[in-house]
Amino acid sequence: MNDLVLLTLGATLLAGLFTALGVHAYSAGLAQRAALIERLSASGEPPPTGRRRRFRGVDRRLRRTALGRRIEMKLATTGLDLTPGEFFVYMLLAVAGTWLVCSSLLAPFFGPVAGLIGLWAANAFLNWQRARRTERFINQLPELARILANATQAGLALRTAIGMAAEELEAPAGEELARVADRLAVGHSIEESLGEIVDRLPSRELVVLVSTLVLSARAGGAIVGSLRNLTVTLEQRKETRREIRTQLSQVTVTAYLVPAIGLGSLLLVNTMMPGALDRMTGALVGQVAVIVALGLFALGFVLIRRLSKIDV
Repeated sequence: MNDLVLLTLGATLLAGLFTALGVHAYSAGLAQRAALIERLSASGEPPPTGRRRRFRGVDRRLRRTALGRRIEMKLATTGLDLTPGEFFVYMLLAVAGTWLVCSSLLAPFFGPVAGLIGLWAANAFLNWQRARRTERFINQLPELARILANATQAGLALRTAIGMAAEELEAPAGEELARVADRLAVGHSIEESLGEIVDRLPSRELVVLVSTLVLSARAGGAIVGSLRNLTVTLEQRKETRREIRTQLSQVTVTAYLVPAIGLGSLLLVNTMMPGALDRMTGALVGQVAVIVALGLFALGFVLIRRLSKIDV
């Protein structure tokens, strides 16, 4: 009966989390739709203020701590429409739900382990979102270099060309360039403004593009020819990265299958012999064996990911 209660509580928490995420996505979509209609109608009314933020009290308290500032910096690089307080509450709900579900399905010992894995997964999710956004930005760099080259060839200043590119490109390049254009409008230098993009979305391609723009703005020179040559190079690197990703897709899937096999084995053992995990984790030797096994699965995941990581 206790296992059924824990399973019900865990499932309820996870359902509440997914409901909150769905409401968040729906409200964000409504805000974007309202902004689009406002921009297309050009009625002159003030733009919509966006969705109503949740957990404001938690957010205010969290921003005063080092953890809150760290979460805020990571969220700024991911492009997610979340405040640190919202992310922290959603993370706690997910960890609590996972804790209760694993405690009821496997054994009480696996609850804290699942909670720690949930905390690691939340940080990994932010890193994955940042890498995904950086990848999307890299894919837009050839088009960005082409727009800047065409605008510069037409006689526009580099600051004006950046503002034009911010209007024509979609997110994330459009958002990042809009920030650069806003900073340039209030007197910041090109080097400082573009350097912030490199800090938020680090990549070799972006470093080369920013260096080309900064050197051209500082010392002059044939910026049009440099940007056109850079466009060709970026297109070639884009195709090379796509080919490498395709070739390593099987290895990537294998990396995620390794821990999944371990979890499936535990569920299989507990299904075939009900209560086996309770008896195994009831002794210190069994707990140590489980921790060592989980560590080996995690080590296998990390090693496979490291071996399949190729920098181009």
